[in-house]
Amino acid sequence: MSDKDILTHDSIFQIGEVISIQGREVQVLVDKQKNLAHLFYQGSLIKNVSVGGYIKIAKGYNYIIAKVDGERIEEDQTYNSAYAAQSDKMRRILYVKILGYIENKIYTKGIKELPLLGNKCFVLDNDEFDTLYKFVSNDDVPIRIGTLLNEERMAVKLSVDKLFSSHIGIFGNTGSGKSYTLANIYKQLFNKFSDSQKFKDNAKFLLFDFNGEYAYQNCITTHKKIYNLSTKENDKNQKIPLFEEDLLDVNLLSILANATEKTQQPFIKRAISLYKRVKNSEDATNYYHNILHKLLVDILTMQDGVRAYLLLDYFEEILPKTDIYGNEIEYRKDIDWYPVCHTFVIKGNNGAKYLNDSSNLNMIDNLPLNAYISKLDFDEPFLAIIIKFLYIQLIYDVLNNRAQNEHIAPAINKLKAVQKDFDKVFTIDNHENFWNDQNFAVINLNNVNISMKKLIPMLLSVKLYSEHKKLKDKEALAHSLNIIIDEAHNILSYESQRESETWKDFRLETFEEIIKEGRKFGVFMTIASQRPSDISPTIISQLHNYFIHRLINNRDIDMVEKAISFLDQLSIETLPILPTGACILSGTITELPVIVQIDKIDEMNKPHSDNIELVKNWK
Repeated sequence: MSDKDILTHDSIFQIGEVISIQGREVQVLVDKQKNLAHLFYQGSLIKNVSVGGYIKIAKGYNYIIAKVDGERIEEDQTYNSAYAAQSDKMRRILYVKILGYIENKIYTKGIKELPLLGNKCFVLDNDEFDTLYKFVSNDDVPIRIGTLLNEERMAVKLSVDKLFSSHIGIFGNTGSGKSYTLANIYKQLFNKFSDSQKFKDNAKFLLFDFNGEYAYQNCITTHKKIYNLSTKENDKNQKIPLFEEDLLDVNLLSILANATEKTQQPFIKRAISLYKRVKNSEDATNYYHNILHKLLVDILTMQDGVRAYLLLDYFEEILPKTDIYGNEIEYRKDIDWYPVCHTFVIKGNNGAKYLNDSSNLNMIDNLPLNAYISKLDFDEPFLAIIIKFLYIQLIYDVLNNRAQNEHIAPAINKLKAVQKDFDKVFTIDNHENFWNDQNFAVINLNNVNISMKKLIPMLLSVKLYSEHKKLKDKEALAHSLNIIIDEAHNILSYESQRESETWKDFRLETFEEIIKEGRKFGVFMTIASQRPSDISPTIISQLHNYFIHRLINNRDIDMVEKAISFLDQLSIETLPILPTGACILSGTITELPVIVQIDKIDEMNKPHSDNIELVKNWK
């Protein structure tokens, strides 16, 4: 550009000068002849300065970038009647806040230096505007997500590396476009890498869908595994395959049992060790029967009747409840406690036989309690077998004064309570792979009850996170796992009243660990919610990039304002009036807050989250 062209350019784009500086806050006096809506340059219309727009302040050879937060007019005290227009009596003053600077045609966030009084201020030309909104380096892969809301010519493209190797938050009230945005960014990602075998092999994506919005074959990608789960009575329920080893992990089993760390988890660990010892023996079934027979003898020869009956209760939990005809089995019809001698007796036609006499112990073999031991095997739902071994371990521990039953029993009872629902949504299969040769899995929780809606995401996330952590260093660097949670307030809320504080704390701590530590292992989270104020502040604070749609509730807005340091006050004030489909994009991926109109997705690819049209349905 020649000197003449530079002078022409600057004369057209110059809009005023700095008249006040207070830290980052600067006031600019606008030239009176530059109050038009647009500037005309080389055959193009350039949008003039306005609230929400950007200007550059020239200081030497550097350009400071600032955002216009507001403006006012005041009377020009130097006005006289010689001016041609009455409007010249008014002075227009802009309130701007410094955001960053342009150096070598690259925009950088932060303050390198402050302007001086009298520094000239300019509207950004198209090239500078493009520089400001260039979020993708030349050596990165871009995906387009939309356009600037107030500048439709300007496409917004984001870096694949920076976006998907970060924790993402997508927030917005119902109907604001939140689910649409989630689907859009992942749809663009899969479109970009659909033909890459390395992408299919090295990148895994797990989406928890609480409302069934994404559980359609064409949504986001056609290449996915969908698990349509249900806790309703239905023999055709789809189930998530787990390996036997998954439930033999003390952490995962502790999740199901809501186990306390210091007492119940060590107990569960001992029970798992016992099960493994039995199952890996040369004759597992016979070993199993011998253990139970010995325990029965130990119980029936106790001298403490209260403890003995308690342990009998636990022992009967291991045995079948009914016979082959469906009749309830009376296990204790032939035994009784004789308090005088502190022993059990076996009743028979030949009189009572006292079990404190070792010569009578062989009679135990004929009791129903022992007869049904031989009918036990490992051909049962896996969790039912684990519960039996927990009872075996509890009997062991009580007999040896190693544990108090009142400390352990609640964990077993919790496990029994979830067993029925667990068996409806999980199956133990050591051969079927969870991913089913796909790298995208959708867990549809729409027909799952509340307790399992909280349990399934946590159990699966812990399982996959633990597996990922076990990868060797080189493998971990090449592989990634993205956990996507829509309607995340369902499981990440710190205000839930439907569960114990211990259970809630454990659940939140689990996800807080993943979001705090996961990035170093290649595990990333995307959470979407209509109520960010309900989500754990620890989780919100660990997010790197935000897509914030319309928010009306003051609590939600306050949460966003406190948690996201990238947002300026004007962006915060814009949140309640954002149109549907528009969002404020902010975070490490952009150097400044950007209001984006998210691109539309093909009808067949979008999530099923449209609002009900009542009038259309009623007429």
